[in-house]
Amino acid sequence: MAKAKETVLEIDLNALTHNFEYLKSKLQKNTKFLAVVKAFAYGSDAEQIAFHLQSLNVDYFAVAYTSEGVALRDAGITKPILVLHPQPVNFKTIIDRCLEPSLYSTRVLKEFEVCAEKENQTNYPIHIKINTGLNRLGFCENDIDYITSRLKSGKAIKVTSVFSHLAASEDHNEKTFTLKQISSFKNISRKLLEALNYKPMLHISNTSGILNYPKAHFDMVRSGIGLCGFGNLANDNKNLKPIATLKSIISQIHIIKKGETVGYNRAYKSGVLKKTATIPIGHADGIGRHYGNGKGFVFIKGEKATIIGNVCMDMIMVDVTHIDCYEGDEVIIFNKQFTAENFAEAANTISYEIIASISRRIKREIIK
Repeated sequence: MAKAKETVLEIDLNALTHNFEYLKSKLQKNTKFLAVVKAFAYGSDAEQIAFHLQSLNVDYFAVAYTSEGVALRDAGITKPILVLHPQPVNFKTIIDRCLEPSLYSTRVLKEFEVCAEKENQTNYPIHIKINTGLNRLGFCENDIDYITSRLKSGKAIKVTSVFSHLAASEDHNEKTFTLKQISSFKNISRKLLEALNYKPMLHISNTSGILNYPKAHFDMVRSGIGLCGFGNLANDNKNLKPIATLKSIISQIHIIKKGETVGYNRAYKSGVLKKTATIPIGHADGIGRHYGNGKGFVFIKGEKATIIGNVCMDMIMVDVTHIDCYEGDEVIIFNKQFTAENFAEAANTISYEIIASISRRIKREIIK
């Protein structure tokens, strides 16, 4: 890979292929694979990621919001796209663009059915979300009678899948709770399926569910962070490859005398003679202020350089006193070796947050 001449996010499609094939290897032959590409495919490039996965014959995609699904359709993605958190104001757009809504409450089920009838739809594919303990979105067991009555009252909609979401599948200390969720999902979905004269797909496993609960794979599994190269546990990460490398350069080097300060609010005061490097990336690019003042770090020539002072909107300053470096030298914020997970842990957060926050103004380079 070429050395950076500006701030750039490199996306390695070979690593994406590896992750997809590794996760697929954990499944039974007939188990379908849904790729979650919400939030610009976790901060990378949703269109490029989706196109590559479509070429690998992934079965489904999922996005959070309707606009994300529309963007994929506009880019030429033809595989089914599940919209995980649709809003009624966008229901007509969902139908117009052949997207498939997750319906999670009596309100949205009723409103989508009305919209589908108005648009003269027959058996339009919908997905029923069941709440088994995450307590975020989803029908509860007491809603089953209402769901079946709505479905039997017309022909505008038809259930393609029934699904739920695991709250702590990566945490072995929460195994009892996860197994309770899986059992609850089985019971609720069975009651729903008994009332239908057909069998929708069932799915509950996220990335950690794929890796830790093989008996809960059902008809389809979902993965987002796993495709990006993170399995939520160190042992799982060994088998996955981070797809994103965030690079930048040193814009300027300063010599800071004892008693001088660095950055806004004079947050860093030097106790000795220091050398600092200014790097063109900041909190507007996804490197939040919580990484400042000695918590976050980057790598220059393989050496760790700690962020000093407050993170600026467009820049960070790092301590390079111990590094033989020059203006124009490459800076690694994270890559396959110094991962986004390592970077995030320094500020007591998670890989999801840092990679999904990378600004769209940062140039993307696709490595094929």
